[in-house]
Amino acid sequence: MQTACLDASSGGAATEKGSKLLIGWASKDITPEKPAALAGQFFVRISKQALDPITATALAIESAGEDNASEQVIMVSCDLLWIPDDSRLAIGFGDNRQAVQGRLRDIVEPMLPDFDTGKLFLNATHTHTAPIMAGGWCLEQGDEVMTPSEYVDFLLSRLSEVVVEAWNGRKHGGASWALSHAVVGHNRRAVYLDGSAKMYGSTDTADFSHVEGYEDHSLNLLFFWNEEGEPTGIVVNVACPAQASESVHQVSADFWHEARAELRKRYSESLFVLPQCSAAGDQAPRFLLSGSAEENMRKRKGVSEREEIAVRIADAVDYVFPAAKNDIRTEARLDHVVEELELPVRKVSKDELEYAKSEYNRLLEQGQFDKGANFVALGRNKSLIDRHERQQKDPFYRMEIHVVRFGDIAIATNPFELFVEYGIRIKAQSKALQTFVIQLACSAGGYLPTAKAVAGGGYSAEVADMRVGPEGGQVLVDQTVGLINGMWDDEND
Repeated sequence: MQTACLDASSGGAATEKGSKLLIGWASKDITPEKPAALAGQFFVRISKQALDPITATALAIESAGEDNASEQVIMVSCDLLWIPDDSRLAIGFGDNRQAVQGRLRDIVEPMLPDFDTGKLFLNATHTHTAPIMAGGWCLEQGDEVMTPSEYVDFLLSRLSEVVVEAWNGRKHGGASWALSHAVVGHNRRAVYLDGSAKMYGSTDTADFSHVEGYEDHSLNLLFFWNEEGEPTGIVVNVACPAQASESVHQVSADFWHEARAELRKRYSESLFVLPQCSAAGDQAPRFLLSGSAEENMRKRKGVSEREEIAVRIADAVDYVFPAAKNDIRTEARLDHVVEELELPVRKVSKDELEYAKSEYNRLLEQGQFDKGANFVALGRNKSLIDRHERQQKDPFYRMEIHVVRFGDIAIATNPFELFVEYGIRIKAQSKALQTFVIQLACSAGGYLPTAKAVAGGGYSAEVADMRVGPEGGQVLVDQTVGLINGMWDDEND
């Protein structure tokens, strides 16, 4: 690969003097060291081995000014289902004391005296083959199986290592950004002639009407380079959760394992790859239409579904790589705002409460919790009963949001499985050249469906699936856009 040394005018791009970039990377294996119950399905799966390692990858950025003023961010992407918090992840009962991001900040604060730990955030890729990290999802499995608390303690030890290593390893370098496209995620909600909807519903029936929503195939990319002009890492933001292998009984990073391998094969074995899942609550790497034809083509090409996705992502990176290399910035504006938003909760109605109570009692009488499905359903109904008790005293869902301006681009986080439409609204109204929406960041907020989805019903749009509904979704959009555009207010439109 041809390389070139960087200077402040690499690629002829406009630079922002006095804001030299310091960049640090690190990655750690977060695969459990003994069998663990896996998250993401309504039945119990105990891992006996790892299909491939799950990892945490950290990117530290500091923009250091001539007056010694600086701005900071550390982003950590984890091959996990979500990021547990204090109260919103356990479904009705069990150990809720698993605020991973807050605990991590407390651990690393004395280790990093020159870093504001409030500028650290985590995101999950939403793989369905990583350990459960909170109570309410399955019965205790015995001493030979790692408990959620044990895994969280192990995870925090690895996350603290990766954060400290990335920050302490900061070096002068450059960055560039690019937009590409790759068909990875597809809308997974089928709508029928009577107006009802179903996740992964059949489309070969006479009553099928249409696939519910828009699909976002954009690939927002952020490249980083060393002083010799060689790529050190890539942030890959794609609107699709890591769910190609969602039902296996092995620990796995899903398609991100193959994507990392493919990108490293093409660019560098030492390349860091930091995955981000954009708004994709109604998306999955599964075809409702043309599935048989897609499978046939994979067989004829001799690739798995995960390998196919990896090649699509790597091809999309290849397509814009020369443009990214020709526009490297060694100086760039970096702004980072952290705020707490209050979103109106989706309230549980009296009818929904009575139904939840009747189901809870029925499931208690029925028992049969060893397989997991009844146990999860019991917890879902218990969570609705608890929510109804709380909602009058506290009608808001509180979430931490990070909005970062980095040169021409914006990065905005949220804790939800956010339906694509909300991400599109944010991107459409943003003044940034590119907007990286990151879902499942900081904590776990459940699904946030659109009004159209709620009207159709079905899993992902039912009251038990969401803490915040469409009203709160629009508040999230408005607040996010306001924070982004406030960073561009000092420039001409």
